[in-house]
Amino acid sequence: MADAMVLKAQRFINSYAVDGIPDVEEDGRTSWTVMYALTRVLQHELGLSPLSDSFGPATLAALAARFPVIDASTRHEAVCRVVQSALYCKGYDGGDIEGTYNPRVAASVARVKQNMGVQAAYPGDGVTPKVFKALLTMDAYTVVAGGTEEIRSVQQWLNGRYVGRRNFFVVPCDGNFSRDVQKALIYAIQFELGMGDDTATGAFGPATREGLMRNPVSQGSTGTWVNLFSAAMIFNRRGGVTFTDSFGAHLASWVRDFQSFVKLPVTGRGDYQTWASLLVSTGDPTRKGTACDGVTEVTGPRAQALRDAGYRIVGRYLANRAGSSLNKQIQPGELRLMASYGLRTFPIYQTNGGEASYFSRGTGIADALHAVERARHYGYQRGTRIYFAVDFDALDAQVTERILPHFRAVRDTMSEHGPEYEVGIYGPRNVCSRVRAAGYTSASFVSGMSTGFSGNLGCPLPEDWAFDQISTVEVRSGEVRIEIDNNIASGRDEGQGSYDLEQSTADLDVSFDMARRGAMLADVRSYFVNEMGVPEKGGAGGLAFSLRTTTQCFDILMDYDWLITRLARNLRMRKALIQCPLLWEMRACNSGDVLADELVIDHHKGGPSTKRDCSTGPGQIFANTAIRARNHCIREGLIGGTIMDAAKDGDLWAVWQRLHEDTVYNMSTVPLVLIEGADEIGVGRPGLDTPEEQSRLTLARYNGTDESAQGYGTALLGLYRVFEKYHAPLRA
Repeated sequence: MADAMVLKAQRFINSYAVDGIPDVEEDGRTSWTVMYALTRVLQHELGLSPLSDSFGPATLAALAARFPVIDASTRHEAVCRVVQSALYCKGYDGGDIEGTYNPRVAASVARVKQNMGVQAAYPGDGVTPKVFKALLTMDAYTVVAGGTEEIRSVQQWLNGRYVGRRNFFVVPCDGNFSRDVQKALIYAIQFELGMGDDTATGAFGPATREGLMRNPVSQGSTGTWVNLFSAAMIFNRRGGVTFTDSFGAHLASWVRDFQSFVKLPVTGRGDYQTWASLLVSTGDPTRKGTACDGVTEVTGPRAQALRDAGYRIVGRYLANRAGSSLNKQIQPGELRLMASYGLRTFPIYQTNGGEASYFSRGTGIADALHAVERARHYGYQRGTRIYFAVDFDALDAQVTERILPHFRAVRDTMSEHGPEYEVGIYGPRNVCSRVRAAGYTSASFVSGMSTGFSGNLGCPLPEDWAFDQISTVEVRSGEVRIEIDNNIASGRDEGQGSYDLEQSTADLDVSFDMARRGAMLADVRSYFVNEMGVPEKGGAGGLAFSLRTTTQCFDILMDYDWLITRLARNLRMRKALIQCPLLWEMRACNSGDVLADELVIDHHKGGPSTKRDCSTGPGQIFANTAIRARNHCIREGLIGGTIMDAAKDGDLWAVWQRLHEDTVYNMSTVPLVLIEGADEIGVGRPGLDTPEEQSRLTLARYNGTDESAQGYGTALLGLYRVFEKYHAPLRA
């Protein structure tokens, strides 16, 4: 909602015709853009150049030199207007933004300093440099969504106690643990360890670790160290912990709960390992885990070395990254060999995942289909959890925009095409927690070793963690060496210790070689023209081919080659069989089909139409047909899902809408229709070596059961041969 005074602040910014102060949108809404612009205005008034979004040391020093306190005695209109504008952007009364430090401004400054917890450090109603710096951020100083008063009280205490130190700046008091708050807590610990302003860094380094080893707390302890320890417990969202300077039985009980959760010795004391697990995502990186993961093949000697070193569960990769020379995937016989040494395994799927642009709904579908195929190939049994990787420091907005849609697609695709497997996630703490909260995963493999990730800093360990990756180590036994990532195991996932027979991938179709796209298109167009009498554009022979050209339909088919290939491989059938009806039906689509769609929509939305169903989407599939096909394949165990009833309008309409609106769903239904149709006419399920006549009959059934359907089957068999001309050599 627009705020009239924020709008006035934006107009104040835009009154400057100064290089380095960009105009802001006058929409009455607070944003970082507005705060950055106000920072630049302040820098300009201080005589700084060049101007910057950053309120850094130079800005702070210039402000301290010229305006150590801004209050009612300040006679600088523009600087006062910046203060007033910042107050409104923070939700406080800033007067009329007329450039005077009036009583309304003074009262708001006093209130905001109280909310920050710095009133004792900076008494009165004036703005000090560090308070000014805090005003020019988007940080909140009252509890916001997801925050707690308990965390806010710790934030205020930190600000009040340490704001006078050179490198300590006002942190949010919004009730939420965050990267800045975690860094502030490390600074506080370093200050209490006696580090000076030149040595305190806010990073959990060797000196801090050594200092904490000398400062354990336990039942009966009192003072600032207990304050800091209880603060760390609160930040990690450990139940009913309260902020205190006295280590009592209540705190000891919650410490035991935390130690049990992170798999530390349960002592009830704030020893070094407990401090470390509270403060950094690795915890104590010297801990020995019982699980590990790695990119190196586990041979017999390596398996024995891992076993002797105490490892019991090994994470291995299902597939290699396309184009990479690194062969990290499971090797033939490797899983059974590890099992013979008493090692269990869990599968990881990562072929990329190293940047936000990789993640999308389409990629999630493709990854899930590929992971299912590879897991079955290796013989992973029902109940295995596959961990899909997010291997970069994903910001919260990227999680929302990219990663959540990706994992929703993974979950939905797995539930249909790999219902025997569970979905896990590998990634930073925040990513794992958010994807779990959305209901898309059942356990997390945490990349805790990436201590600098914003998704690990200021984020508690996910409640559903199964493995926590804390260090890279080399395991040695005589001449045998293997580098692994050392993982702590929670016991939530014990991995797999036995395996089904491997499914061969020999003779399965592969992705199309797009270098041959032009040649295949030429043959497809030739077949339509010379064998079927259908020109590139328009129709012939009584068929109203009209809405798309042959080339346009072919282009759509090639755009979805990734999907058709994965479907064919998982269902172990020929991709040409799926492509034929798709290309044909897209080419045949005409204005009559569009009208039929409109009538079905009208009917289900309460209009006068009586048409409940029609063929729709690229595969031109009736909802009734899709329901019948999907029910058949669910009963046969080929896919997962819920049995539906086409006689029920709700079921029919739900399926029709997906067929109409979701190209992936529509195309994914085509092979199921072919499988069910083949069963109905008794020719056997389509496979990798199905005779041509059976394929012709199956294609004919896709169109119906009358005499014209036989002609349809014959026409599509010719198209099938065109596709196979290009696919077969790629399988060799």
